[in-house]
Amino acid sequence: MLKTLDRITYDRVATEGLAAWCEDVLVTAEDRFDAGRKIARRLGAHVDGTHVRFGFWTPELQDWKVAEGDIFLEILRPRAPLDLTVAHSELEFDRKLLPVIRCEAFTFSVAEGLVAGRREQGGDFYALVWRDGEGVYHRILDPLAMSLPYGALAPAEIYDVAAMQAARGDAGYFQALKGRDGAPYKFTPPTSILQLHVPTATAGGTLASLTRHIERIGERVAHGLPLEPADELFMGYDAVQPLPVEPTTVYEAGPAFWQDEVLEDGSLSVSLMRPNTTNWGYDVVIAGMGTVNPVLLETARPDELIDLAAALHTFPGGPKMLILDVVFGHSDNQGLGALNHHYFAGPNMYGQNIDYKNPFVRAILLEMQRRKVDFGADGVRVDGAQDFKWWDPGTQELHHDDDYLQEMSDIVQTVAGTDYRPWFVFEDGRPWPEEDWELSSTYRAVIETQRDDDVFQWGPLTFAHNTPFIYTFWLSKYWRIKEILAHGENWISGTANHDTLRRGTQVSPRLNINTRLGDTKMEILDKAYDNPAVSILTYAVFPGVPMDFLNAVARASWGFIRNQDDKYGVKVVAEEAISLKWQVDEYSYSMPGAFRRLKELGFETREDLARFFEFLPALVEVTEYDLHTIATLLNAVEPALAGPETYTVANLKAIARAWMDDMHEYCNVVHSLSHLDPVQTGFMRRLRDFRAANPWLRRNFGPDDSFRYLEPIDGRTVFCAHRRGPDGKEVFALCHMEGGPTDDIEPLALLPEDRRAGRWTLALRSPGIGDDYSGGSVRLKDSMGLVFVKDG
Repeated sequence: MLKTLDRITYDRVATEGLAAWCEDVLVTAEDRFDAGRKIARRLGAHVDGTHVRFGFWTPELQDWKVAEGDIFLEILRPRAPLDLTVAHSELEFDRKLLPVIRCEAFTFSVAEGLVAGRREQGGDFYALVWRDGEGVYHRILDPLAMSLPYGALAPAEIYDVAAMQAARGDAGYFQALKGRDGAPYKFTPPTSILQLHVPTATAGGTLASLTRHIERIGERVAHGLPLEPADELFMGYDAVQPLPVEPTTVYEAGPAFWQDEVLEDGSLSVSLMRPNTTNWGYDVVIAGMGTVNPVLLETARPDELIDLAAALHTFPGGPKMLILDVVFGHSDNQGLGALNHHYFAGPNMYGQNIDYKNPFVRAILLEMQRRKVDFGADGVRVDGAQDFKWWDPGTQELHHDDDYLQEMSDIVQTVAGTDYRPWFVFEDGRPWPEEDWELSSTYRAVIETQRDDDVFQWGPLTFAHNTPFIYTFWLSKYWRIKEILAHGENWISGTANHDTLRRGTQVSPRLNINTRLGDTKMEILDKAYDNPAVSILTYAVFPGVPMDFLNAVARASWGFIRNQDDKYGVKVVAEEAISLKWQVDEYSYSMPGAFRRLKELGFETREDLARFFEFLPALVEVTEYDLHTIATLLNAVEPALAGPETYTVANLKAIARAWMDDMHEYCNVVHSLSHLDPVQTGFMRRLRDFRAANPWLRRNFGPDDSFRYLEPIDGRTVFCAHRRGPDGKEVFALCHMEGGPTDDIEPLALLPEDRRAGRWTLALRSPGIGDDYSGGSVRLKDSMGLVFVKDG
């Protein structure tokens, strides 16, 4: 039997002291933002010896004139052992309400006798509650919680963060960092980045599973054992960037992961469901940003993120950086149920704008970021930086909040007693989403306003809508390539990431597709985003920091993965339907275990589903998304469609959910590993190693460097580039980007005339070029490339 709540005691003196400290800060701080930064450090639940301190920002209680005597700290403890990892539990929870003390818009309480969660044990749950005039209690959740086993829309778990940090396995890595002149250590850019989606990166789909995979590869490296192609996918990078790992939205139409009702004795009967949503990570509610999405946790313990950091930082042969992808530019509408209305500034295309001008909101968001990065990240990628805006009522204009972006990159982290500042990357395509953004975006807006000279942005071939399998893509982007050569040293480069690969699956096959990339649509898409010539361009020529997406280099599928929608779920699937043509053939669909939910709904073959998908997008458009009319029209199709016997709104939603869940499973890279080509994976690994051995390539092109395409075009696009590095080192690359084969050409004859002399040696040749080739005349086909080097 678990301990009863009788031993929990409210510490009035400590609570009064906390409230008095808050009052002093509000009076003496330079301004409200300065006060907010200080107070935010004490919000949430903090384990302090035998005490736990609680703090909440509750301006809504002021708005509603709720008396302090009607506000309580709610403590919840299961009466029986709770296994946080099981799919479903029905338990009774003891409940204790403790007094609080308010200081303006802040509410505090301090208690003893509580159980704090750790890796080896679960902790008590908590929330704030207030009582209305009819005696009904309303719950206020903690947006700064450090453990959310049942998501951001449920009570939080008290968690011993200090104990979690003390047990980290990479303390020595951080303790070895030394800043200059007493300043915090500043991380610098990596050489290359592997971006991945945790749920599809390994068969287990969790942070713990990913960590074990990295540790296993590390063990093989440490013992000099051979690596399989699946292992090589992770090698050669010195940074790993997971898609966002913060809590995301829950099921729009339920069931909720935490459902409770009050029993006669005051305890709670609670129905618990382990969070099991599928999401690519960007549909956040802002609440809980300081901790980890429970869907990603095998053990339901946030320690798993620290374990991943430690595995990367202690990797044999040299540490790898951990870059966290954070989403503070918007909130899904579900955020309205997790946060008070003061956080929001009105609706937008994603859900809700955030009120960055509110000094306390601003301070709390920055504190969430600080806590998250303290899990041990070396770098931070800021999603959608162009979305950080505020409305000026005087000028009736929206302004980009570049000051806030600077504040993000100024935060000092502390891990294992070492202060440091992470490296920062901003995804900012302003003036996106205006119609002319592809022409008018400079991709340098943040770089030019930040104080640090190593702040990065996503470059023009990395941001969003790139489709390198449409003929003339590379020549049409030549003006952007010239920008990369001149300005790209602070850009992320590469054409394969979670956005571009997804956009590729939405292209109409009726466009002028480069069929030389493959015999099928699946082969074309795979080779477009895992292309040897493009990779040579990215790793051996372009400045900046190259980034690859795991699903692309593994030639696995990818798409817009989100199964929480109810209202618009069918519409989203209608928009994604075209990806069936690019990513799923009859054989893949027929595999046992593949698309099992859709098969259960009556779509036994790919042809069945494809025919349904021919109708659905058109009906969504012509009916202006009237689900009842769509169902009626689908039932009238002759001959009858496969699928449910009768189409209804309910089973249209079921089909949409099944598509998302089946595609999520289908996109897991484990399904593609047995088909990997060791020649291709080995070439890509050597290319990454080449970049690591030549870090000077990160810098912009200089006056002695050259880049051009071969003329006349003659039905193909072939780039040749020459770069001069330190100590007389030179690199020459030839890349066949698209089109028909070349005539026999002598690569080194394409060098500037004054650079042809000397001992040039072949460093890399792409797959398709014979192993016996070491130089001389060659005939290049689509996607082939060569890299030559000359030492000084």
